[in-house]
Amino acid sequence: MPTTSFPRDRFDDVPETDRVGAHRAENPRMRGWVVLLWAALATLVLIAVGIFGTLIASGRIELAPTPVPTVEPVPEVTPVVDTTYAVMILNATPEQGLATQLKDVVVAAGWSDDAVTAGEAGSEDFPTTTVFYSAAADEAAAAGLAEVIGGAAIEQSDAYPSTSPDTPQLTVVVGLDRTAAGQTPAPTP
Repeated sequence: MPTTSFPRDRFDDVPETDRVGAHRAENPRMRGWVVLLWAALATLVLIAVGIFGTLIASGRIELAPTPVPTVEPVPEVTPVVDTTYAVMILNATPEQGLATQLKDVVVAAGWSDDAVTAGEAGSEDFPTTTVFYSAAADEAAAAGLAEVIGGAAIEQSDAYPSTSPDTPQLTVVVGLDRTAAGQTPAPTP
């Protein structure tokens, strides 16, 4: 280490100890690469925060996404044509004779004439032809009857109970979709 001479100051008059000249320590070297590294790191952090903030503000990412409800598939029922059921057909339209036409179709499909009754409903504005059944076990038979009459909705309901405790019943309510103004005419027997 080269010796350098410094100008005399008040610390030169301090009594002799092992610490002579401690006040004249060398300036620490600036470690430029450490400063550069910290500056680069801070720049990267600021850029990342800016990009992330912009994506959140523009709605491209969500911090807490809303869960998408899962739709459970509805088990599909295999239609079964079961002629042991009694069938009641009600015309819920202003057009006369639709219940009788559907009765002929059902009888032609294998039901006995005395097991199928046709009549008028209490309203004339039922929108869609529907086969109603009372118990869940009757769903396959209702789907089969719906196919026999040329397609209809099926629905479980206690609105049309069986008239006989020994015989299960399906009820067809003829809707406006079967009228001359509707798109689906009743199938011919």
